[in-house]
Amino acid sequence: MKKIICKREYDTDTAVLVKKSVIGAFGDPAGYEESLYQTPEGLYFLYCNGGPDSKYPAESIARMGKAKVDAWLEAHE
Repeated sequence: MKKIICKREYDTDTAVLVKKSVIGAFGDPAGYEESLYQTPEGLYFLYCNGGPDSKYPAESIARMGKAKVDAWLEAHE
């Protein structure tokens, strides 16, 4: 998935996957996944996708600052 945020491109095909968190089993309508990526420029973003009853019923990308990245990584150890 690719998205432009504040004139910067965030693309799951060109970024490096840092960590992935999966909640629920495959096919679970309330299940979802969050994947933390780092761009070649060193920026971070969170790619999210889930079932229709999850908090991510559609694909999304959100940029993340270093403090949020650290908090997310700590929460998903």
